[in-house]
Amino acid sequence: MDDLEKIKQRNASFGKTMKAVFWSFFGIRKKSDYEKDAQQLNPVHVIIAGLLGAIIFVATLILIVKSVVGK
Repeated sequence: MDDLEKIKQRNASFGKTMKAVFWSFFGIRKKSDYEKDAQQLNPVHVIIAGLLGAIIFVATLILIVKSVVGK
């Protein structure tokens, strides 16, 4: 029952999760922010945000390469 209560306490918004994942992609996170996020972020939101971030990153790289090679 304690695990269920811990999961309910993870009530950070999806926007906050996206922000945390965005800064994590660059590797510039403060230890205090990381510890706070680890307690508040929903793991499902982190997975979804990570996948979205990866898709956006790859799409951006593809667009850059196509624009450079196309000229």
